[in-house]
Amino acid sequence: MSKWRVIFCGVLLSLGLVSMAQASPSDSLTVEDLKENGVLFTPRNRVTLLPSGAEKFEDMFKAIEQARHYIYLEYFNFRNDSIGKALFTLLDKKVREGVKVRVIYDDFGNVSNDRPLRKRHLRQLKSRHFEVVVFDPIVFPWVNHALHRDHRKIVVIDDKVVYTGGMNVADYYIHGRPEFGKWRDMHMRLEGDCVPLYRRIFCEMWERCTDHKIDSLEYQPDSLAIQTDFRGLKETACADSSGILLGVANREPKRSPAIIRRSYIDAIDNAQKRIQIVNPYFTLVPSVKKALYRALKRGVKLEVMLSTKCDVPVMPDVAAYHAKRLMKRGADIYYYEDGFHHSKVMMVDSTFCTVGSANLNSRSLKFDYEVNAFIIDSCTTRELQNIFEADKHHSTLLTPENWKKRRSFGRRFMGWFYHLLIPLI
Repeated sequence: MSKWRVIFCGVLLSLGLVSMAQASPSDSLTVEDLKENGVLFTPRNRVTLLPSGAEKFEDMFKAIEQARHYIYLEYFNFRNDSIGKALFTLLDKKVREGVKVRVIYDDFGNVSNDRPLRKRHLRQLKSRHFEVVVFDPIVFPWVNHALHRDHRKIVVIDDKVVYTGGMNVADYYIHGRPEFGKWRDMHMRLEGDCVPLYRRIFCEMWERCTDHKIDSLEYQPDSLAIQTDFRGLKETACADSSGILLGVANREPKRSPAIIRRSYIDAIDNAQKRIQIVNPYFTLVPSVKKALYRALKRGVKLEVMLSTKCDVPVMPDVAAYHAKRLMKRGADIYYYEDGFHHSKVMMVDSTFCTVGSANLNSRSLKFDYEVNAFIIDSCTTRELQNIFEADKHHSTLLTPENWKKRRSFGRRFMGWFYHLLIPLI
């Protein structure tokens, strides 16, 4: 073999070793496990995090303004406030321009809202030629409709962009609420191969609600292929961000009941160094709790950020019950003090993260319609980790010394009692 051939082969070998060193074995294992769970992966995607209500709505409104063909919106609820009114005013403008607008919202989410859409609002919207449907309307005796709610948050525009994450439509994502202060949450804009997957989720829910299948010509006209990208949207923080591997986990009660729960467990089981979690309703179904215990036993560093304030009274007591047990096993538990942290994110080993609508409670993991994105990308993961680190400055680390000060005997008893009801909450 010639000297140059030896050198050339050596270079190729070294590049291969570098590539192998950069690739995390846990990532490969996680992706294969998630695929087995039914998560659908696409290779060419761009992710732009929108970590505040102001960023989400500014960005989304700009994209809606530039829509030329269709706008599909699926939310747990639309609050009848300044943001909700601004959104529907903009959608009305797009309808008059000839853009197809379809809206789905969950009736339980609406009636549980402190400023719900009323029947008169629906009449007004329909009079403007909006197509609005209500998922599973609440009727007497109500209890039959308590479970299997549509908790997803999806906006798809012209097969170009998707907005999804933890935020519904309300102005408190921008202004906060008097009882909590700031309302923190995480949303994101997705572009690339994953967009048709989210559009399909919407179309299937539309057909479920209306018994009407959306004609594919509506969302696949020839002009879509030549449409230019939207202008003026937030730039992604990652320089090389168009080739992200992204999986969509669409939870449906009958078709894919365990997809998000199993995916969380597999990601936790494959973690090698560190897991970071932010979740507002940390009631932990047994299988996820056991996975976290296994990770701690393996020596994985676990950091969990809980919110001191919450919009559901029972949740802080149950979360505190689990927090103490995780702390005793070596986890770092942070209580966020600067408002209500409603984000639903997890970061693993600085290379993998998930963002979506699913909480770590039984409702999300065993009952409701949910959607999470599982993102195999170190840059996006580090961006979330940087936000987590910044939030630590507004948080208190739980210790055995301050545990009893934070939770009275009565609150500790309530946490124990309510954790027995985990299958229902």
